[in-house]
Amino acid sequence: MTIELTPGTWTLDQAHTEVGFSVRHAGISKVRGQFTEAYATLVVGETLETSSVEATVQTASFDSNDDNRDAHVKGADFFNVEEYPHMKFNATQAQGNPENFKLTGDLTIKDTTLPVAFDVEFGGMAVDPFGATRAGFSATAQISRKAFGITWNTALEAGGVLVGDKVTITIDSAFVLPAS
Repeated sequence: MTIELTPGTWTLDQAHTEVGFSVRHAGISKVRGQFTEAYATLVVGETLETSSVEATVQTASFDSNDDNRDAHVKGADFFNVEEYPHMKFNATQAQGNPENFKLTGDLTIKDTTLPVAFDVEFGGMAVDPFGATRAGFSATAQISRKAFGITWNTALEAGGVLVGDKVTITIDSAFVLPAS
């Protein structure tokens, strides 16, 4: 299948990208937040199958809009950002059509690498008022934090646990094709 993007190496536009997450809190609500530092390269081939994505997220950029929670999550109970400063994703396969496809790859959190499949929607391509060629994508995936060795929790008096296992990752991204 043909991709409607100009072949070449595209770079993530961090200013127009959000790497977000949500996780069940106390069994009754969801905590949302984002990672504010992410870097990625999209190599567009002639087809979806010959294209690739490599991404890195700085774990210390975790932001849930609560300083105390952020400090705890950056610590040894969760991400241990001093020892594991990055999360990485390397795509291994893309299947579907160019507008909506499944992007499967290896996600590494701490010292665990597991396959993860993102449902991706292509938002389109345009030349901005400054002459830069841009492409937009939205992606979602759900992972088990326990599968990645992030197991800290505490039991609640009413039953259940404080932090859910399933984490939903949402990415809204813009890539820019450097001028030749």
